[in-house]
Amino acid sequence: MICCLDLEGVLMPEVWIHVAKRTGVKELEITTRDEPDYDKLMKYRIGILKKEKIRLRDIQKVIRAMPPIPGAKGFLKRLKERYQVIILSDTFYEFAGPMMRKLDQPTLFCNWLKTDSDGFISGYVLRQRNGKERAVRGLKSLGFRVIAAGDSYNDVTMLKAADFGAFFRPPSRIAKEFPQFPVTRTYGELLATFLKVN
Repeated sequence: MICCLDLEGVLMPEVWIHVAKRTGVKELEITTRDEPDYDKLMKYRIGILKKEKIRLRDIQKVIRAMPPIPGAKGFLKRLKERYQVIILSDTFYEFAGPMMRKLDQPTLFCNWLKTDSDGFISGYVLRQRNGKERAVRGLKSLGFRVIAAGDSYNDVTMLKAADFGAFFRPPSRIAKEFPQFPVTRTYGELLATFLKVN
């Protein structure tokens, strides 16, 4: 059995919310918890970054200072004792290095950023469309059973594709919209929920 987890909101804080706080640009607080259309969200973010003159290196500086969510490292360690773990994220390899080091380098599938000659983010490249869902389906096609957890709209297809999916601290509106997935609020509760899956 393989466990697939979202990154931001499950193991690490939301990068864009931290960037918004550090820069004072409140428009960057919108995340996949608020906007289900990822392409629309990223184009919006890229426009705001350019307007506010926030470069990739500025975001990377914020990320380097971000700690994991309290308890995340211990949870991940306990999880790895029972399952193979893969992080399926819509973040970018250009963001992820410091986060992965703080989590002891779990396996990560994510995306890439494009930058212009001035160091501004100019676009992004998806590893593949619907990457989280397709990764789960790919693992299942190899004969693995998959359990999964996430917190946002962009995790729902992953949870649906898995043999078992659960939310971890989702906004109440998302939990109400997708009542088929159990809601967990602590790492102990999420681990116990996973352990009940046969």
